[in-house]
Amino acid sequence: MPERLPHSKSLFEGLSTAQKATLYERAAELFSDNKRTLFDRLAPLRTRHIAVVLEDIYQSHNASAVLRSCDCFGVQDVHVVEAHNPFNPAGDVAVGSSKWVDYYKYASIQEACRHLHDCGYRIVATLPHENDTMITDLDISQPTALLFGTELTGLTQEAIDLADAYVKIPMYGFTESFNISVCAALSLFNLTERMRASSDIPWRLSDDDLLDLKLHWAMQAIRDGEKVIKNLMETTQYK
Repeated sequence: MPERLPHSKSLFEGLSTAQKATLYERAAELFSDNKRTLFDRLAPLRTRHIAVVLEDIYQSHNASAVLRSCDCFGVQDVHVVEAHNPFNPAGDVAVGSSKWVDYYKYASIQEACRHLHDCGYRIVATLPHENDTMITDLDISQPTALLFGTELTGLTQEAIDLADAYVKIPMYGFTESFNISVCAALSLFNLTERMRASSDIPWRLSDDDLLDLKLHWAMQAIRDGEKVIKNLMETTQYK
């Protein structure tokens, strides 16, 4: 999806859940039945309980691979810090995943962490330190944002200091760390599988958020989607 601002208001703010449902029904008439079937099946599997934070990733193929993993594991939100390196997903690696995942940009790690803390997230830095918690043992009962650093130098000291906890992936070889995109994929697989298997974690989107998401996806499926959706909002007769 297009870049979204951390504090931006939803295009559909002010509409009730029932009104959003009516709007989505009208929007769905403008794209294929196959696409609608996908939206209806996949949207309920999305989560914001787990999120990803990328700090100054400078290789576009790595950033794009992380987006692709987020989409594959149903993680909806990616928070991107661009203190030095711009975030430009590479289409051939992302394979269209940037259309279906929300990403937010920040000028500093402090700004990103402040926003995530305000939203109730526990920020967990991925580090190879010996005494850190194993990814398999990480407590994810609270909304969790996984923080990943640059390819060569890892996380900045500022990011490490702002984190609430630290986690590592077990390694048994000579190489001291995983590639960032591999690290993200392994971490997300473990956390999202445990999250979905738990009956105590409220990981699903609310009905209202679910319709918001499907309407944003509809904008990606329709040519000039935002313009079309805005026109539908003005012309739809709500019950």
